[in-house]
Amino acid sequence: TLCHEVAAEYLGSFGVPYEVIGGNHDLEGIDEFETDEENLEVFLKTHQKPTPQFVKQVADKTLLVGLCSTIFRDAKYTSHEVIVDDEQIAWFEDLLIRHPAGDGWKIFVFSHAPPNGSGLRVLQENHVVNGCCWLNHSDEAKCRKFIELVREHRSIKAWFSGHFHLGQDYQDSITFPTIPCEEGPYPNRGSCVFAQTAVRASRDGRQQSRLVRGNSQGFQICTVDHQEGGKVRLDATVTYKDCGHEVGTYAHSDVSRGGDSYFKVYQPTEGDRGYICGAEDEDLCTINEAAPVDEDTRLWWRLSSGRVLGVINGMLLEFDTSTLAPLGLVLPKEELLGKTIIVTDSGVEECIIDFDNIDEQPEECDDEGFMEREQAVVVYDAEDPKGMTVIQPNEDGSYWRKIVRNKIVRMKEKRREQAALKYAVEVLGLEENSVKKEIVSTWGPYTSTRGNAL
Repeated sequence: TLCHEVAAEYLGSFGVPYEVIGGNHDLEGIDEFETDEENLEVFLKTHQKPTPQFVKQVADKTLLVGLCSTIFRDAKYTSHEVIVDDEQIAWFEDLLIRHPAGDGWKIFVFSHAPPNGSGLRVLQENHVVNGCCWLNHSDEAKCRKFIELVREHRSIKAWFSGHFHLGQDYQDSITFPTIPCEEGPYPNRGSCVFAQTAVRASRDGRQQSRLVRGNSQGFQICTVDHQEGGKVRLDATVTYKDCGHEVGTYAHSDVSRGGDSYFKVYQPTEGDRGYICGAEDEDLCTINEAAPVDEDTRLWWRLSSGRVLGVINGMLLEFDTSTLAPLGLVLPKEELLGKTIIVTDSGVEECIIDFDNIDEQPEECDDEGFMEREQAVVVYDAEDPKGMTVIQPNEDGSYWRKIVRNKIVRMKEKRREQAALKYAVEVLGLEENSVKKEIVSTWGPYTSTRGNAL
């Protein structure tokens, strides 16, 4: 409550109306509120918001729209996933339908995290591996919903987000739209410019804010540099060509500082040199035939199911099938460096689908379980091939590890470990520091392919 009261007092002190949208930390009052609903109620009341989302008309046929994260304690996985609830998504889609680009509407969207497909710079060792990069990251359909709306509704002209705690000096802190996929190259970002917004204490040392200036011809995206006394710098200019197309130009190249390379993450693009063809249709495909995986390996491939995997910075990651945005960690570098990766058929031979004659399948393949060709992704050490790791997909078909539980669950787990430690010290008389290292936890999810628990 106090945090939001201080924020409301500060934002209200400028003497002009303001709007806010909540992110993953704005419902983190876990020592004060039992539920997300109680926490959200105080957030809305303090900032005088009737609903989590907002829409404001700021000029002729020009709207500002905000979408709010409303789940923290009840998150299925990490609490730091930014989740926009179903009610807001339905409201947003209806608003877009009622304000089409053909009627001259221009919509500027604000959310804490960006949508999947925005193309903005992300942190692989943080948001990617923990599954909290994008809006509604852990739900495949809802995660992709936002970029699908952007592609369909060209009234969306810009989308501003934060979440990554990165500054605005990189060119890929702003990404420009592209024309429809049937008219031109991937990626398709509709008619929308995506822009990263920094915070006062960024991971890269910047202290910056965004400033947007606009008129009927287009708009400018600027940086306010708080380390330079509020100096304003032009970053990009976007000019409207017609109601559904724009031209964007960067005002400068990357403004680099020492150590910035840490934040640069490779993302696959269609037709780049890292693509390995064959995994989707060959009986056996060796992904890294030339050499074992090292930290400089940059490879990606599609499976017959359409799923996309890739090796970046010594890790095996999964990428979105449509946008090629990173989704999450499959194998860490400790389990992958020095290894060889193969993709091989694993299905029943008579039920391998012939995609050239899709209507002529054996009767046995009519079952729902044989709707796609089955493959195995296997990792092994070529010098000691006896130890092989089979990468099993999740029940929903994805491969990235959905294992980070929400903060409330993890706090309970830590308390259980503390109880074990207390017992070891007070009852068994063991030395605290030595026994602390030996306490381990075990979880229910599968550890073998056996059909028996024993």
